[in-house]
Amino acid sequence: MFQLLPLTFLLPLAGTLVLALSGGRLGVRASTWVGVTSVGLAALVTALVIVDFLAGDGQARTMTLWTWVQVGGFQPTMGLLVDGLALVMMAVITGVGFLIHLFAAWYLEGHEGSTRFYAYMNLFVFSMLLLVLGDNLLLLFLGWEGVGLCSYLLIGFYYQQSANGQAAFKAFLVTRIGDVFLALGLFLLFQAMGTLDISETLIRAPQVWAEGSLAAELAALLILGGALGKSAQVPLHTWLPDAMAGPTPVSALIHAATMVTAGVYLIARLHGLFLLAPDILLLVAVIGAVTLLIAAFAALAQTDIKRVLAYSTMSQIGYMFLALGVGAFDSAVFHLVTHAFFKALLFLAAGAVIVSCHHEQDMARLGGLRRRLPLAYLSFLVGGAALVALPLVSAGFYSKDEILWQALAADRPWLLAAGLLGAVLTAFYTVRLIVGTFHGEPGSDHARDSRAGSGLAHNLPLLVLAVLSTAIGAWLYPRLSGTLPPGPGAGDTTGHGVLAWGASLLVLISLGVAAWLFLTRRAWLTALVRDGSGAWLWSFWHHAWRFDGLFDRLLVQPYRTLVRWLRNDIIDRILLLIAAIAGLLNAGLTRSQTGRLRFYASAMALGAVLILASLLLATGGRP
Repeated sequence: MFQLLPLTFLLPLAGTLVLALSGGRLGVRASTWVGVTSVGLAALVTALVIVDFLAGDGQARTMTLWTWVQVGGFQPTMGLLVDGLALVMMAVITGVGFLIHLFAAWYLEGHEGSTRFYAYMNLFVFSMLLLVLGDNLLLLFLGWEGVGLCSYLLIGFYYQQSANGQAAFKAFLVTRIGDVFLALGLFLLFQAMGTLDISETLIRAPQVWAEGSLAAELAALLILGGALGKSAQVPLHTWLPDAMAGPTPVSALIHAATMVTAGVYLIARLHGLFLLAPDILLLVAVIGAVTLLIAAFAALAQTDIKRVLAYSTMSQIGYMFLALGVGAFDSAVFHLVTHAFFKALLFLAAGAVIVSCHHEQDMARLGGLRRRLPLAYLSFLVGGAALVALPLVSAGFYSKDEILWQALAADRPWLLAAGLLGAVLTAFYTVRLIVGTFHGEPGSDHARDSRAGSGLAHNLPLLVLAVLSTAIGAWLYPRLSGTLPPGPGAGDTTGHGVLAWGASLLVLISLGVAAWLFLTRRAWLTALVRDGSGAWLWSFWHHAWRFDGLFDRLLVQPYRTLVRWLRNDIIDRILLLIAAIAGLLNAGLTRSQTGRLRFYASAMALGAVLILASLLLATGGRP
C-alpha cells in the first residue's frame, strides 16, 4: 500500500489538469464530478496508506521519486517522507478536504465558474500534500508557494467585484513578506548544514550550532517569519479577515482547516531547530498569546458571520502557537486536528445560512433561523460547543485542555492566564454569533424567506463533521510521541485534574453569563455601545485594533511618498536626458531617409567633398 503514496497528490493534480485543459467544455456537473472524485480518491488512498503504516512497525518511511538536479553537494530530490505527523496532516487535508469539496457541489450548484473553482481547489490540495509530504525543505517550499498562489486565486474567485481582487492581492502581498523570511531561513540552513533534507538537517543542527547560538536563533526567527504569514499571526495577520471574500467552502478549506495551519506544521516539523533557539521559542508563545487575545476581542465586535469565524480562526491558531512556544508540539498538532473538524463545520454551516438566506451574512439582518434551518443550527451548536471547549463532550475540550496544562507545566502562568481569558472571550463571541444568527426575529426578508438546504452534498459533510467535532474526533487522534518530543507536562500530571475542572467551570460560567446577556439584555448591550467609551471600544475592536490603519501610516503612505520623491530624482533626469538626446538624433536621421535617389546622390557627393576638404585642411594643402 505504501507504493500508492504518490497517488495522494497525483490524483488532485490530474483533476486540476483535466479541468484546466477542458476550456470550460465539461459543464457544471462534469466539472463537479471530476473535482470531488479526485479528492475523494486521494482520501481513500490516504486511508490505505495509514492502515499500512499502522500495520507495520510505525517507523518513518521515505520514497525518492527522482533527483531534480545535481550540482556539487546540492542534490534536491522529489522525495516523500511519511511519519505520524505527515499522516495526520494528510488525513486532515484529504478527509476534511473531500467533505468540503462535496459541500461545494451544493453551494455552487449551477454556478458557471465551477470548472475554474474545482481546478483551483484541486491544485490547492495537491500543493498542500506536497508541502507536508516533502522530505526536503525545497519541496516543502514549493508546496508552500503553491498554496499561497491558490489562496490568491480562490480569494479573488468572484473577480467581478474589485474589492475581492484587492482582498486577494492583500493576502498575496502579506504572506509573501513571510515567505521572503522563510526563503532566507532556508538559505541559512543550507549554508550551515550543507543539505536541505529535513531529517538530516535536524540531525546536523545540534552538531553545528550550540543551544542559544546566534545562528540558531536567527535561522529560527526567519522561519518563524514565514510561519506568521501563512498562519495569520500578529503582525502578519491582517489578510485573513479580508480573505472571507472568497466562496465559503474556500474559507472552510484554506482559511480554517489547512493552509492557515501550515505555519504550525512547519514549526512542529522543524522542532529540533527551535529547541536550539529557546528565545525564539518563547517568542512563538508570546505571539500566540497576543494573537489569541487580540483576535478574540475583535471577534466580539464583528457583524459579518464569516468575519467572526475568521477572527476565531486566528485566535485558535494563537493557542497552537502558544503550545508550540512551550515545547508542547504534540498538543499543538492535536488542537490543529480538532480545530479542522469544528471550524470546517462552522464555516460550512455558515455557508448553508448564507445560501439559504440569499447570500445574506450580516447578523443584524439574520435571526430567527433555528426552525427554518435546523441542520445548520445543530451544526452551529455542535461546532460552537467544540470551539468554546464544552467539557467532556466536545473535541475542542480535550485539545485545549492539553494546551492549558502544558502552559502551566512549563511554569508560564501568564501564558495560562492568557489562555483562560481567551476561553472566556471565545464563549462570549460564540454565544453572540449563535444567538444573533438563529434566535430572535428575522432581521430581513432574506432571513424570513430562507429555505433549508437538502441533499447528500449538503447533509453528509455537516453530519460527518458534527460527529468528528464531538469527543469522538478527539479520541481518533493518535499520539505523536514517537515523532514529536513530549511536552513539559508529560512526566508529571499533578494538578492537571484541578486545572481541567477549574477551566471547565470558568467556561460554563462564561457561557451562562453570555447567554443571559445576549438573550435577555440585548437592548442594554446595544445602548452600551451606541455612544461614549462603549462606542469607541466597539469601533476599535470592530476595526481589529486598527492594525490596517497603523500599517497604512507606517508602511504604505511613507512608501508612496518615497515613490513620488524618487519619480523625478537626479538619476532619473540624467537617464531621461540621454534618452531625449537619442530620440532627437533618431528623429534627425529619420528625416534623411526620403527615398529620393537624387537626394542620396547629392548627399554622397557633398559628403565626399567635405571629407576631401577636411583632409586638405589637416595636411595643410600638401599632397
